[in-house]
Amino acid sequence: MISRLPPFKILHRIAEQRSIKFKNFHSSRHVHQPLDESPHRTISFLNQSMLTALRRNLSFDSLHLFRKQLQWGFAGNIDQVTVAIVLKACCGDSKLGCQIHAFAISSGFICHVTVPNSLMNMYCKAGLFDRALAVFENLNNPDVVSWNTVLSGFKRSDDAFKFACRMNFTGVAFDAVTCTTVLSFCSDREGFIIGFQMHSRILKCGLNCEVFVGNALISMYSRCCRLLEARKVFDELRRKDLVSWNAVLSGYAQEGNSGLEAILVFLEMLREGMKLDHVSCTGAISACGHEKELELGRQIHSLVVKIGYDTHVKVCNVLISTYSKCEEIEDAKLVFESITDRNVVSWTTMISISEEDATSLFNEMRRDGVYPNDVTFVGLIHDISMKNLVEEGQTIHGVCVKTSFLSERNVSNSLITMYAKFESMMDSMKVFEELKYREIISWNSLISGYDQNGLWQEALQTFLLALMECQPNEFTFGSVLSSIASAEAISMRHGQRCHSHILKLGLNTNPIVSSALLDMYAKRGSIGESLGVFSETPLKNQVAWTAIISAHARHGDYEAVMNLFKEMDGEGTKPDSITFLVVLTACGRKGMVDTGYHLFNSMVKDHLIEPSPEHYSSMVDMLGRAGRLKEAEEFVGQIPGGAGLSVLQSLLGACRIHGNVDMGKRVAAALIEMEPMESGSYVLMSNLYAEKGEWEKVAKIRKGMRESGVRKEIGFSWVDAGDADDDSMRLHGFSSDDKSHPKSLEIYRMAESLGLEMKFLEEERHRKKVFAAL
Repeated sequence: MISRLPPFKILHRIAEQRSIKFKNFHSSRHVHQPLDESPHRTISFLNQSMLTALRRNLSFDSLHLFRKQLQWGFAGNIDQVTVAIVLKACCGDSKLGCQIHAFAISSGFICHVTVPNSLMNMYCKAGLFDRALAVFENLNNPDVVSWNTVLSGFKRSDDAFKFACRMNFTGVAFDAVTCTTVLSFCSDREGFIIGFQMHSRILKCGLNCEVFVGNALISMYSRCCRLLEARKVFDELRRKDLVSWNAVLSGYAQEGNSGLEAILVFLEMLREGMKLDHVSCTGAISACGHEKELELGRQIHSLVVKIGYDTHVKVCNVLISTYSKCEEIEDAKLVFESITDRNVVSWTTMISISEEDATSLFNEMRRDGVYPNDVTFVGLIHDISMKNLVEEGQTIHGVCVKTSFLSERNVSNSLITMYAKFESMMDSMKVFEELKYREIISWNSLISGYDQNGLWQEALQTFLLALMECQPNEFTFGSVLSSIASAEAISMRHGQRCHSHILKLGLNTNPIVSSALLDMYAKRGSIGESLGVFSETPLKNQVAWTAIISAHARHGDYEAVMNLFKEMDGEGTKPDSITFLVVLTACGRKGMVDTGYHLFNSMVKDHLIEPSPEHYSSMVDMLGRAGRLKEAEEFVGQIPGGAGLSVLQSLLGACRIHGNVDMGKRVAAALIEMEPMESGSYVLMSNLYAEKGEWEKVAKIRKGMRESGVRKEIGFSWVDAGDADDDSMRLHGFSSDDKSHPKSLEIYRMAESLGLEMKFLEEERHRKKVFAAL
């Protein structure tokens, strides 16, 4: 209880000031005029007059009536109901509430349970839950309303559940309000279990006939993604009001994958003649966005205009989102421009879909007096990242610091990703280090940034640090496995350790993880492990098929590549550009030119995939390997925008294989003009002349390379030379005649021994062939 409170005369002054402040807004003369003329009225008349004022949203008039009774000295006209009403009139004003609290104590009305219940409600609305709880703890005989009032004031679901259990153990019977309040806290897995138990109690107590209890159950099941249960409760309701329909409609719409069901519920509402409100409209329009049902969305938009909700800001915000999902940006802009009272959601949605300058929209938003939220900054930072606007990104970073939005983890994570896109991992690391609390999403942003920038060893090191602080998820493993797959210098043992960790966490069936594992083993040459992961993958998506096809292509098993591609097509999985690239390469290696042409045309015409320079290069390589150099040169001339570096290098390689010096000269000249410092063109032309015995021209090319400062890149290989218990994540890189390794003498001896053994096996095989022929 509050022992010391300000004098009650302050209440009179504040109430009087507020009455003066609002007298121009609404005259209170007609409410309390009878009391002004004849103040000595009955208690019931006073209470009725105060309630009438409250029902008209004239809370200050209600306070004025109470003050008049005190001024005239008619305290006998006040009872516990009067005090309860005046507490409600405080509307969460803690100063007024505290003074009435003091009056209740001094007058003795605090002993009536109605007054403490109203006090607790006032303190909860004022955000002073601790005071409400203190009032409750001092009650000798709290009733169910007392318990319900405190229960509704909790912020955390765990605390609310504990209080509900205490209520149950005390022997207080749950009523409909208790049940709906507890259900409102049920949203996660634990909440679902409690909500399910509460549903059983509701059925046992016969409270399921209350429509608002049924509505609360539908909302609870929808929040827990249990739409079948939500629909069952809805169907079993004897009487359905608009809230019931909206609850099931919103549940389907918010789930994301049940847009069609949401649309069907909306159509059923129309057939039942239900009067729609803005919640009904937003649910139906949102479902159209999820399902990309543009025409139906337009029809519902027309209905919205007809029933007068076309200016409702929430409806308009969802319309903007739906049109953007259907790629009708101009229509989204028209809706946005029609909104008279744009809020932060309106501006944030437009910023996130803007094809132009999102920064200018952000500045316009601020000029409009709308304060951004964390989602606004996330959308803005994403747009800046995609457009590689470095200066704008740094400016927005500064705004986030000044406005304290850097403390929002989703904003900080977006900044980490933004700087990674800008190839500035130092800045990403600075943002990361400033985080007070690092969740797995923050670690994932940093690991992914390192991976995208080719800093694979740093990505692995960051992953190992992340393991010490939090549990990795599928995105963590997706990024680190990509780094292990790409870095020849990282020991394969780290990939195997990741695989073990994945199995322990039960993530091996996750599509993202299984595809990353498959790709990692394939790129690192472990075809057996790749096949094992592929066979264990329950949902073989496009990525999984492409990864296993690529694995066989790297191992030169082009027959398996073609068979797997046919199997993929038979399963109904559509190939992407990477799949086609792998299969076209296989066709080139096997000399299947006609099949390659057919696949290339199918890719363009049937699958509507725009060929990349790599696809054109693969086609040229295929034609070149088949000796169809003239046809290859003609194909190069037909490439839109001209041939790129990789295409010309493939053609020059084919010229070397088939000894076509004239064409080789033309292609080499074009390559050198395009990339004068690229050594590959010089080397290929030099090799072509060498094979023709034109050594003077070879010497001339090499002299030209020296004079131009062009140096041939040294080819490196890697070997895992560590011991079995070695924790080093680096492999040893070496080149031809390299003696940098401390055990180089032993390595050369072993290489020589292996060479002799290979030579012996070859001679043995030859001998067996001779004997078989005899």
